[in-house]
Amino acid sequence: MEQRKLGSTGPTVSALGLGCMGMSELYGPADRGEGIATVQAAIDAGITLLDTGDFYAMGHNEMLVRDAVKDVARDKVQISVKFGALRGPAGEFAGMDTRPAATKNFLAYSLQRLGTDYIDIYRPARLDPSIPIEETIGGLADLVKAGYIRHIGLSEVGSDTIRRAHAVHPIADLQIEYSLIERGIERDILKTCRELGIGITAYGVLARGLISGHWTRDSGKAGRDYRLMTPRFQGANLDANLALVESLRTVANDVGATPAQVAIAWVAAQGKEIVPLVGARTRNRLTEALGSTRFTLTQAHLAALAKAFPPDVASGTRYAAEQMAHLDSEKPATA
Repeated sequence: MEQRKLGSTGPTVSALGLGCMGMSELYGPADRGEGIATVQAAIDAGITLLDTGDFYAMGHNEMLVRDAVKDVARDKVQISVKFGALRGPAGEFAGMDTRPAATKNFLAYSLQRLGTDYIDIYRPARLDPSIPIEETIGGLADLVKAGYIRHIGLSEVGSDTIRRAHAVHPIADLQIEYSLIERGIERDILKTCRELGIGITAYGVLARGLISGHWTRDSGKAGRDYRLMTPRFQGANLDANLALVESLRTVANDVGATPAQVAIAWVAAQGKEIVPLVGARTRNRLTEALGSTRFTLTQAHLAALAKAFPPDVASGTRYAAEQMAHLDSEKPATA
């Protein structure tokens, strides 16, 4: 598989990464055994970047990753971990805590659950409004010096925060949602990251399955699926967004691919510093995602997609209003 370097200071990773969250929660019933088999199949196929979070099912996902890679040489994979999100015993989210003392605590537990003595990329899941980003990054820099983490990343923060963080310690990559129907990063964040030499790990490349070609009005209703609570998956918004998939299907038929493969390939084509994270939960979906690396979108295909998917084409916001209000990445740059 093609390799891409995450920014000027980050690691070299596979051109596709594997997002593991859905193997544990939020996207309906999950099969732990199939999740482990999917991670192992991804590694066999050349994927080296595995993304998880300490709050994904309260540690369940980290332990799933641990069991999946236990027989893999540690230097053959890069593990990316998000931290800082607080949750209650019922699973509810309760804010952020990225104080250096709390960060050390979160890290200690992640190292234990993952069965490793270092994490390749460690990042706050969101901006903690109660503490300056400089203090959070300073604490992470100390952990880099101590050898517990190799690189520092960010997630869902805007250009101003990125610049302040990068001034304290080099940032390897920004993890942020990016897809044909979610292009907010193009307003200024992508330019900022390119200027500073910061890579992009793009999640939500299929808009949480919405533009995969597999989602229908009845999808997700068989179990507790977080997606049904978000605006883009509701009512008239859902109808409008599913209609967009037909334009994607037209290009896919011309390429000899599936809509999901074209959507992933489009993100990968936006720059060599961008690594799409595919959220495949099963080996079948992984196989489909891997197919996105086996063809090249022509300029004509890219032009057709640009016409069908202009910025802000999606109906509805990507998160509910209360979550959108806390996204630093949604704030316009001031500099």
